Amino acid sequence: MAALPGMAATLPSSVSQGGLVVVTVPDIATATVNGKTVRVGEDGTLVFAAGRDEKGPLTLALAYRDGHRETTRVAVTPRSWPVERVNGVPQKTVNPPPDIAARIQREQAEVAAARRRDDDREDFLHGFIWPVQGRISGRFGSQRIFNGTPKSPHPGMDIAVPEGTPVKAPAAGVVTFAKPDLYLTGGTVLIDHGYGLSSNFLHLSRLDVKVGQRVQQGDVIGAAGMTGRATGPHVHWGVNWFEVRLDPLLLPGIESTN
Repeated sequence: MAALPGMAATLPSSVSQGGLVVVTVPDIATATVNGKTVRVGEDGTLVFAAGRDEKGPLTLALAYRDGHRETTRVAVTPRSWPVERVNGVPQKTVNPPPDIAARIQREQAEVAAARRRDDDREDFLHGFIWPVQGRISGRFGSQRIFNGTPKSPHPGMDIAVPEGTPVKAPAAGVVTFAKPDLYLTGGTVLIDHGYGLSSNFLHLSRLDVKVGQRVQQGDVIGAAGMTGRATGPHVHWGVNWFEVRLDPLLLPGIESTN
C-alpha cells in the first residue's frame, strides 16, 4: 500500500495525543494494542489511536503468520490544550433538570452503541477530505467552559459556515446513526468507515441520509445548522476509534488542505 499523507508505511515510533495510526504490516496474523485485540486486514492493515489524555506508551503485540512474535512500544507525544469560554447558550443545556439529563443519557448511549461497530471495510484507506470549508471556530481537546461552568473537553472540531451549507462525507462508509433532534447535538449523523473508525456530524439543520445507507467520499449527508446546544451556525465534526476521540486535523489527507 502506498502511504497517504499522515498514513504510516511502517510502525511509527510515536503518535500525538488525539492522533490516528493506519499502517500495513506484511504477513501479520494478529495484533493487540495495550492488550486489546484489534482487527487485522488480509492485507496486513491495522488501526490504532491515542486519546486526548493518553500518556502512553502504547504497547503493540504482533503475531506473524510464520509464527514469530514482536512487541513494540509507541510513545505518545503530549499536547497543551487551550481553554475555550462559550457564553450565551441556554442554561438548561448546561445544567439540565433531571428529566432532560435522563434523555441526554439515553441519547448518548444510542450514539455510543453505534460506535462499537468493527466492520472489515477499509473505506479509510483513501484518506479524508473536509466536510465543509470554513473557519475553524472550535479546536479538538480544548477545555470548554459554558456560561462559566467547566464541562468536558471538546470532542471534535467546529467549522463555522452559514446555515444550510452542504455537509459532505469526509470518507466513504455506512450511516449508522441519523436523528434530527437530539437534545444537545440536534441533527446528528454518524458514518462508520470500518475498523472502528467513525465520523460524527452535529447541529445539522437537515439530514439527507438514513441508517444503513452507504455513502461515498464527497456525498452530501445533510446541511449545516445550529440545532441543539449551539450559539451560531457551524458543523461539528468528530472522529472516533471506538470510544477513543480523535483530532480531525491529524487524519490522513487533512493536515495540509486547509
